[in-house]
Amino acid sequence: MARIERIEVRRLRLPLVKPYRLSYRTFQEFEPYVVFAHDDEGRSGFGDAHVSPGSSSETREGAWAFIADHAARALGRTPAEAKALVLDDFEESKAATTALVSAIEVLERNPLLDIPADLTLPLLVPVGALDEAGIAREVEALLEQGFRTFKVKVGADVEADLARVAAIQRSARGQATLRLDANRAYTREQGVAFASRLDPEGIELFEQPCHADDWEANGAVAKASTVPLMLDEPICTLADIARAGGMERVAFCKLKLKRFGGLDRLKAGLDAVRAHGMEPVLGDGLGSEIQGWLEACVARTTIRGAGEFNGFLKPHDRLFRNPLPFNDGSMRLPAGYWPDLDRDALERFTTERMTFGPDHERTA
Repeated sequence: MARIERIEVRRLRLPLVKPYRLSYRTFQEFEPYVVFAHDDEGRSGFGDAHVSPGSSSETREGAWAFIADHAARALGRTPAEAKALVLDDFEESKAATTALVSAIEVLERNPLLDIPADLTLPLLVPVGALDEAGIAREVEALLEQGFRTFKVKVGADVEADLARVAAIQRSARGQATLRLDANRAYTREQGVAFASRLDPEGIELFEQPCHADDWEANGAVAKASTVPLMLDEPICTLADIARAGGMERVAFCKLKLKRFGGLDRLKAGLDAVRAHGMEPVLGDGLGSEIQGWLEACVARTTIRGAGEFNGFLKPHDRLFRNPLPFNDGSMRLPAGYWPDLDRDALERFTTERMTFGPDHERTA
């Protein structure tokens, strides 16, 4: 029976084409941890995860230490044993767990990674302009590029946010739907004030108005909102999904691979969202090309709306020699697609590395 023989870990720095603004942080670059797992039969796999400071209690230093500890302990174990070992400590570092487990799932050639027929997955796109003239130009350009779902970040100021959303609605002219996202930035009172005054025309949902742990505040906003609510940051387990399903006017749940600990667990979570009467949404706008590929493979059988796994479009450079195909607002994977990692690019962007296995000492 095959056993894990070697694990490599790299920390990358991927400069972005333009700054990516969220309510809690503006990113100039992505810094994913990429994990490579190798077994003693010559098979290998890779996975990654991006720890986003400010998004949760996870830290980059903590995730790096978690990977180092669990990679060393996984050596000599079967893939199934190694995954179980890591998942036992899932709550300690969800992103680090996901990077390790998904690398092993790729090594195993998880069936979810099979693309039996050409696949088209529409993606959403953020609208970054702030003034009306800039919004009109950006929206027109995005429509010409084929995008039909726009992500609109709010949470800074209720009045300014309402005015900006209205300007985007006018510019979109019914040709695209909007997903509003506060990234937990509103208080309960602000969230209610904003959501209760929205013109629902063309708005699909309003995402995560209040702090992830404040279920009561998010529930109050959902009841007051003129559009359905979607929860994101607090959704990490099947129990979280069940709790969201019992909340009035919470009609969507967004899942991210890096919060669910692997492909199989992500698939189970997305299926559970629908089983609890909500619509599943999938994707991480902070994900690399590796994460985008993995989430897209799971999306094939689980979601119906636009995918949010668009992070791979933000860096200057790609990580695959055969980049994820994208045109007309959609990712387009041909049947049988399998990525070929660009080792030269990996070397250019690597800032730190560790290797565990025979004839290797840990280096950092």
